[in-house]
Amino acid sequence: MIRYALLLCLALLWSPVATAQVPGNVPLEFRNAAEEQRFHALAAELRCVMCQNQSLADSNAQIAIELRKEVLTLMRQGHNDDEIRAFLVTRYGEFVLYKPAYRGKTALLWIAPGLLVIIAGAGLWMWQRRHRPAAVQDADQQDVKW
Repeated sequence: MIRYALLLCLALLWSPVATAQVPGNVPLEFRNAAEEQRFHALAAELRCVMCQNQSLADSNAQIAIELRKEVLTLMRQGHNDDEIRAFLVTRYGEFVLYKPAYRGKTALLWIAPGLLVIIAGAGLWMWQRRHRPAAVQDADQQDVKW
């Protein structure tokens, strides 16, 4: 019975449905190498709003495909990278940027890693002081004369 279930799973994995392409996933055509390089640099800086942990360049989600087309369209309309980023931030929020600007709203994102390291270090130091062997604690409390 288990063998049949495994065979069925394998058959489903290799079926045309499992390997089908996402509709509309047509490769983008660039006018020249400079346009392609600029597009890929910009797409690597932007986050897929659905996948959350992938860049716009890496994601295969339908919204990422549409956003890549939109970014290319905006580039061809003459918008610079900052204008394209601002457009996407207006539409999707600061989350769309892998490196959000340093502002009051995003200060915690920039400060939190350092604070966590300091808090973890202080906690480890306090834990280590409480759990030292008694002999070491006694030696610290006695005056050692040379």
